[in-house]
Amino acid sequence: MSDYSAFLERKSQLGGDHGFKPTFLPSFLFDFQSALVQWAVRKGRAAWLVDCGLGKGPMGLVWSQNVVEHTNQNVLIGCPLAVSHQLVREGEKFGIEVKRSGDGKPKGKITVTNYERIHLFDPSDFGGFWGDESGAIKNHAGVTKGVVVEFARTLPYRLLGSATSAPNDFIELGTHSEALGELGFMDMLNRFFRNENNTSDTGREYAMNGPAPKWRFKGHASEPFWRWVCSWARAARKPSDLGFDDKDFILPPLTENLHIIDKNYVRPGEMFPRVAIGRKEELEEGRATIQDRCEKAAELASSHERSVAWVNLNPEGDFLEKLIPDCVQVSGSDSDEAKEEKILAFLTGQAARMVTKGKIAGLGLNLQFCNHAVYFADHSYEKFYQIQRRFWRFGQKNPVTFDIVTTPGGRNILKNLQRKAKAADEMFFSLVAHMNDAIKLDADRHFTKKEELPSWLSRISV
Repeated sequence: MSDYSAFLERKSQLGGDHGFKPTFLPSFLFDFQSALVQWAVRKGRAAWLVDCGLGKGPMGLVWSQNVVEHTNQNVLIGCPLAVSHQLVREGEKFGIEVKRSGDGKPKGKITVTNYERIHLFDPSDFGGFWGDESGAIKNHAGVTKGVVVEFARTLPYRLLGSATSAPNDFIELGTHSEALGELGFMDMLNRFFRNENNTSDTGREYAMNGPAPKWRFKGHASEPFWRWVCSWARAARKPSDLGFDDKDFILPPLTENLHIIDKNYVRPGEMFPRVAIGRKEELEEGRATIQDRCEKAAELASSHERSVAWVNLNPEGDFLEKLIPDCVQVSGSDSDEAKEEKILAFLTGQAARMVTKGKIAGLGLNLQFCNHAVYFADHSYEKFYQIQRRFWRFGQKNPVTFDIVTTPGGRNILKNLQRKAKAADEMFFSLVAHMNDAIKLDADRHFTKKEELPSWLSRISV
């Protein structure tokens, strides 16, 4: 490659392949899973932004086994709390040995630990890293993101897997890029986006509507951005997004029931009830109606053989623990060991029902054995999506019932969730379309037909 060609390649920001040809592609993988594994192994450093239940667990284990066989080095898996036990069981199911460790020492060729314990491990003991449910590192200023990036930055083989619910969340894409050794988070923003703090232009389609500053695509940067993302990531909500058949991945029916507690809360100093406006009023009403909401939630959870109640406030959890029979509460005040023990009690059937928060158990857990949940509404669509997908996911055999409990004053929360749900669907559709176009464009760059000069031109000397 000439110096000028190399210069153009660098400016395109399209990462090359850093991996190898896979040697282990077991028959238990579905066709689309096998394609994703082959792509990720060849890339060497890659991300899967695929939905819950599409098999990131077995795919990640196969990727890890390929790295082990190719390098004869260890692979570390980072995952949310209690998911490590799940990955060990999946390894046993598929014949791939996975060992848990919490003391910073590899226990086998493939070792799994919680994100909270990654800082105990030495990167020199490993040749590869797989971050399962890597949405945990989406906060670009967060401790977990910093630990993961620092641990993985010297490793030749890296994989991240996230069932992202907001595919235009550029913060998450930026932190994933940084962890994979692509563009750093701020480098990504500066290359493709502009800071619009001092402008009123709202015409761009994809906006990062997080805390100020607000970033929007630079002119004509949309296509290069998605082309760059698809050079290190693949996204799918169903196999057909990748060009495969959906026949084995049809979700069962989902029923969402809305329960508005028939108690109009009148704020101090006011004469009539009204819809809560703003986070402060919503919290006030939430605290004032805890007993009524919890009694309804307990009634709903107790009527099902297995159920999970998802709360936002500690008093809600304490109240429900007393009201729901055969129930275990996993709370923030529990130690990591206690959290894991209680979650395992629910997973193994020692407890029929569980009460917890989305930030504790809302990522990574496969709860297809349970088809009922009670949810106290709040504004986080990502949390809502992840909680619902613990149950309503590919592999669930029964219809799922999702009961949402709120008050008349919580209607604005529900409207906001509905708005975000619609936007997320539209955004993911756009992401898949952009990535498919970018993949096609990238394929068109690799010319395979050799052009032959006409004989009269080949005789001309320059």
